[in-house]
Amino acid sequence: MTDTGIENLLQEERLFPPSDEFAAQANAGPELYTEASEDFVAYWRRQALERITWFKEPTEDLDDSNAPFFKWFADGELNISYNCLDRHLDAGGGKVAYHWIGEPGDRRTVTYQQLSDEVNRFANGLRSLGVEKGDRVAIYMGMVPELAVAMLACARIGAPHSVIFGGFSAQSIIDRVQDAEAKLLITADGAWRRGTVVPLKESCDEAMLSTPSIDHCIVYERTKQGVSMTQGRDIWWHDLVADQSTECEPEVMGAEDLLYILYTSGTTAKPKGIMHTTGGYITSAASTHSLVFDVKPESDVYWCAADIGWVTGHTYIVYGPLANHTTSVMYEGTPDYPEKDRLWSIIEEYGVTILYTAPTAIRAFMKWGAEYPERRDLSSLRLLGSVGEPINPEAWMWYHENIGSSNCPIVDTWWQTETGSIMISPLPGVTTTKPGSATKAMPGVSAEIVDQEGNRVSPGGGGFLTITKPWPAMLRSIYGDDERYVSTYWSQYPGRYFAGDGAKIDDDGYLWILGRVDDVMNVSGHRISTMEVESALVSHPAVAESAVVGATDSLTGQAIVAFVTLRGGFEESDGLNDELRKHVAVQIGPIAKPKSIIFTPDLPKTRSGKIMRRLLRDISENRDLGDITTLANADIVANIASQSEAQRKDA
Repeated sequence: MTDTGIENLLQEERLFPPSDEFAAQANAGPELYTEASEDFVAYWRRQALERITWFKEPTEDLDDSNAPFFKWFADGELNISYNCLDRHLDAGGGKVAYHWIGEPGDRRTVTYQQLSDEVNRFANGLRSLGVEKGDRVAIYMGMVPELAVAMLACARIGAPHSVIFGGFSAQSIIDRVQDAEAKLLITADGAWRRGTVVPLKESCDEAMLSTPSIDHCIVYERTKQGVSMTQGRDIWWHDLVADQSTECEPEVMGAEDLLYILYTSGTTAKPKGIMHTTGGYITSAASTHSLVFDVKPESDVYWCAADIGWVTGHTYIVYGPLANHTTSVMYEGTPDYPEKDRLWSIIEEYGVTILYTAPTAIRAFMKWGAEYPERRDLSSLRLLGSVGEPINPEAWMWYHENIGSSNCPIVDTWWQTETGSIMISPLPGVTTTKPGSATKAMPGVSAEIVDQEGNRVSPGGGGFLTITKPWPAMLRSIYGDDERYVSTYWSQYPGRYFAGDGAKIDDDGYLWILGRVDDVMNVSGHRISTMEVESALVSHPAVAESAVVGATDSLTGQAIVAFVTLRGGFEESDGLNDELRKHVAVQIGPIAKPKSIIFTPDLPKTRSGKIMRRLLRDISENRDLGDITTLANADIVANIASQSEAQRKDA
């Protein structure tokens, strides 16, 4: 490998081939790779025609005449709401779309017919308020079925939606509504989280002081704690739909018409409005949902345990599963309320067969201990998935053994808000998996690792993950800012999509995601991924979770600082500190040995569960921490900062 890439330090030799039984019934077969490699455009065309119902079938496939502003199936016409609902009703309207569980314990079962009726009523309600095709609608809600209803109703009438995660602040609502010039805001009085009410309407009231484009605010009554309603602007959901018809003609949408905007943070203060269109997006969503999760609509109970406010929820809670006529579980609350076995109790109660969750959650389950899943019967599970960030090999193994009883394939998936659907993943029944590796690019996707000069990295090396060919669900631009779209994703390596992740490739051609290149440390001239050091730490039996950052060091350029959370039954000590540093040196080499380790009961995380390494870097270098109000556990920051300061004084 060249010296302009990323070091490949941690090796993993464990292999898990698919069982003969799983392979015999799998939705995917190895022939898909052959088909896609021979003609990736024809492969995606077949997926589009076989999985999607078109009002007008496309005659055009990929239009790359104005790269990187690619188009797919541009002359095709369809409606996503129709694909998720109407076409299933004659044969399966009574089938369950969602088993919904509220955090306080209330439950609802929503069939496809009931979901269709509610979507049509709400779509008619939106039209009665003057919402038309092309108008942007902002949605700020908790995890209730009405969030999916609102999205599908917008899709039905051709109004692009912008879902804002229900844990974000009023300022986040302002930023997103102003950028999209949203005409209408949909929210709820509140949402339940760990036994308390998150005051959603209150945040909207604050935001609407600075959002003149909003004409109306629709409020779903969930928590009944009492909220202020501004006459003429605010409307109760139940009042809006009370007299609406359950029939609503779907808008005929072009394949390249905008379906939604989803904002993701950027390197500047202004969030990026990622634009996803209609035909290509639903093609990829339906295809990947079926192939990666091996979904059998007639028998599976599928649970993507994400929040709809993130792209994972858009694609794999709403659009993909519904397009495939799947029964899903939707849960309002957190995994540890009222007990740390809440997820496992839901799996037991509903006979969940497929679980898709995040490595952050898995490491939390490890920290809590295997006693909680052991309380419950998880034998219904037949496939497990991971999403959101690279998964440490030992977390993968814990998931495999304690949740999957060593019988369930694990699909470790890599993709992004920008990609719209899964890009790199094992195909269950086909791929031999390795703990911690997302394995290989999906059929129809072309991924390559390059060094800083854009040269392809050979097996055994590490560098920067790029996508070399367009795919149907790809973002079309950044809303209102084509120039930023080109400069952010297409300028660093011309002709290649690059969104900032590092990766390595092993001798079998398997890809290992190393996380954001911002999280690569330069130690004595060696570019070391934080993820590899974190994986080495988590492989020690005492460690539940770790986060590693590089802090400025006068001798080595950067020094490795590790923040470690211990599993139950272990206590911090100088001896354990030394033991962990030596463990890293043995696992991946002395160059990666942390200069210091700080023990902490938790790590600073966003409300989506991602570790805020920026804050840890700031703490390590004694910098001002800035705004920490978006954290799920802001109180832990002071604890970590005081320990870090004490270590600096002792050094």
